[in-house]
Amino acid sequence: MSPAGRPTQPIRVALVGFGYWGPNYARVLHELPQVELNVVCDRSAERLAQVKQRYPAVTACQDVDEALGRPDIDAVVIATPASTHPALVNASLRRGRHVLVEKPMALEVADCDALCGLAKSVGRVLMVGYTFLYNAGIRKMKECMASDQFGQVYYLHATRTNLGPIRQDVNAAWDLAPHDVAIFNYLLDQQPRWASAIGTCALRTSRDDIAFATLGYDNNVVANIHVSWADPNKVREVVAVGSRRRVVFDDLNDVEPVRFFERGVAAPDAIVDSYGEFKLLVRDGDIVSPKVQPSEPLKNQCLEFVDAVSAARAPLTDGRFSCSVTRTMVAIDESMRRKGAAVDV
Repeated sequence: MSPAGRPTQPIRVALVGFGYWGPNYARVLHELPQVELNVVCDRSAERLAQVKQRYPAVTACQDVDEALGRPDIDAVVIATPASTHPALVNASLRRGRHVLVEKPMALEVADCDALCGLAKSVGRVLMVGYTFLYNAGIRKMKECMASDQFGQVYYLHATRTNLGPIRQDVNAAWDLAPHDVAIFNYLLDQQPRWASAIGTCALRTSRDDIAFATLGYDNNVVANIHVSWADPNKVREVVAVGSRRRVVFDDLNDVEPVRFFERGVAAPDAIVDSYGEFKLLVRDGDIVSPKVQPSEPLKNQCLEFVDAVSAARAPLTDGRFSCSVTRTMVAIDESMRRKGAAVDV
């Protein structure tokens, strides 16, 4: 045992899914000294051939039951299409495995609640992969917003656009917006009260490939999300506007991922006698690019999972956190069906 009482043996992991995101997990897990990647499971023989070529010592298999039933597995990382997540998480937990699953954990709130209850009953860690919450830039953004220099939170907005990749099992909102809902909930330490959203099928697919959503939080804070599979300009940006400062996170800017705009506007505290006497208090200042220590978000996320398993504690993005995101996404989906009508979360 380590001095902190945590096991010194590496955590033995099975990776289920080696498609779009799985190879990244395989690389990170294989590099971590705290992890022993023992098996990779995927239905595609072609993908498994890649596994064998890159990681000769790792077992490759097509049968998920075989992977989950191995005696040399402590935890399972699931990187498969969203619609398959509930069944795979359920099967993994019932086998007594700790679970890290890509977002979303499930597409229905009832499934999320059931999986959280199961994880609690079997005493296993259930973590969901909201990678941006392990991004040093988002952490710096939260640090700034907690400062008195930020002032009162007015609103937030996020843009997440690109040409695809188009998913076959969910629409663009379900594919992209959970990132930003999770970021907003993390930055504000709360979940929204209501959601309003509209979407459209610009690419004539069977699912909405463009969506705009507005979320309402406590203290009259609103947050807007724009996601698209049909925009040739790739954007990954989150903005928070306060009474004294504006903070911008640009995930595509490696040099200045976070910038503070020391500018703000606020209403005066004093009550004025007439409209002519009312003047906003405008504050102007510098634009600052704080130092953000570079690190790989996916690696940080996997380290959080490993530490949560070793310490038998809840991770930052545990099942309950994911439930709040799914609850919001269900409200967004319902609002899209109702052409933008506000839906309680």
